[in-house]
Amino acid sequence: MPLSLDGLAYYDETARLNHDRRMVWRLPPHSGMEMDNLMTDAHGRRVDYLRISITDRCNLRCQYCMPAQGVPKLRHDEMLSYEELLRITRLLVSMGISKIRITGGEPLVRKDVLYFCGEVARIAGVKSVSLTTNGVLLDHFADGLHRAGIQRINVSLDSLDPRKYASITGKDCLNQVWRGVLRASSLGLSPVKLNSVVMRGVNDDEIEDLARLTFQHPFHVRFIELMPMNGSEAGRLFMPSDEILERLVALGRMSPVNSNHSNGPARHFQFHGAAGKIGIISPISHHFCPACNRLRLTADGKLRTCLFAAQETDLGSSLRQGASDGDIRRKVREAILAKPEKHLLALGGVRKCISRPMSAIGG
Repeated sequence: MPLSLDGLAYYDETARLNHDRRMVWRLPPHSGMEMDNLMTDAHGRRVDYLRISITDRCNLRCQYCMPAQGVPKLRHDEMLSYEELLRITRLLVSMGISKIRITGGEPLVRKDVLYFCGEVARIAGVKSVSLTTNGVLLDHFADGLHRAGIQRINVSLDSLDPRKYASITGKDCLNQVWRGVLRASSLGLSPVKLNSVVMRGVNDDEIEDLARLTFQHPFHVRFIELMPMNGSEAGRLFMPSDEILERLVALGRMSPVNSNHSNGPARHFQFHGAAGKIGIISPISHHFCPACNRLRLTADGKLRTCLFAAQETDLGSSLRQGASDGDIRRKVREAILAKPEKHLLALGGVRKCISRPMSAIGG
């Protein structure tokens, strides 16, 4: 019997949050098997993780993310309002999404971001809410994010050298970012994950220094293979994860470990006696497509089932044209069934991001 996609979620009118009039979004008593069926793709992968890009704006210009000529920006009327994003998010949670990451662009540049984070964290059925940031505004927002219900923070940190950091990002603000990292960690936003995109001849000489941070801090330092988002230069800069691991092993005894908070593709390691962990993310040399469990929702309401695929499902336009909840769910289900088995890079293809730079997708 086909599953009904209507009436999967409802407001519990008797629920009250913080003694005010806002209603808690609750899930109806559908069976776990039905939820699994709704969110399982044609290749048997269960999708339970959503990345929401709330803006395509960013206050940095990282060379691997944004092309030198810049990128066209969404008009404000093209970006979904918070209430529109929340409606889609609640529908996706009603179908089985349980882990959510808020991204950009740089999410902290959007006005009233704390309101949105708090509303997402209050959705019943959401087990994990995290945020990815470049860290420039993190020192200012860390306390508010913690109060809003954000549990973990990912921070882009490609260099510990102020000059090199400024060269990579276009802004001299490393000390400001580091203050934010320390503040987030002190508040218990744990683990703080530091993401470093490794580029040969640019920052690969800092692999060891970045890894040494785990000896002193409980951070997860994650080394990410460069993805060819902005043209042919990526090939010259690319360093495979196996080579990164060889460099790390030379630092000391390191063993594979599990991560209790892992939602994604990183392989985790830990140096003997270290407070933190090392993560290796290999989208090119050791792709993780067979275990992919994620969807991406762009700031203008496009649902992407694969970072490197051309397909997008326009939920935003449907919503604004009066689509019912059941209509939106059917579109989501169709998108999940069409989720590619592998991304184009895994198939040996060369791609540029289809009409969107990484800053507009929420990487």
